[in-house]
Amino acid sequence: MSNYLQFVAIIFLGVCIFSASLVVSKMQSNNVDPSPEEPYRYELIPATESNIIIFDKKTGDYWQKYINPSEGPTEWEKSDSPVTEKK
Repeated sequence: MSNYLQFVAIIFLGVCIFSASLVVSKMQSNNVDPSPEEPYRYELIPATESNIIIFDKKTGDYWQKYINPSEGPTEWEKSDSPVTEKK
């Protein structure tokens, strides 16, 4: 009887490991990838030597960051695009 319980326990452990690997692989396949329709949605624009901008072509928003701390804020700041209409 002891060998039977050991055999069942090994089979149960194998099924659990197999099920867990399926769940993990399913979760990894659901990662968000850029859609094929907009592979170049964001654009990095070096405005000046000390300022860079990331522009979102879909929404018109942009984020800017100053590289040198003595010339302005060092954190990213979200701004509205100057070419979009305000609602």
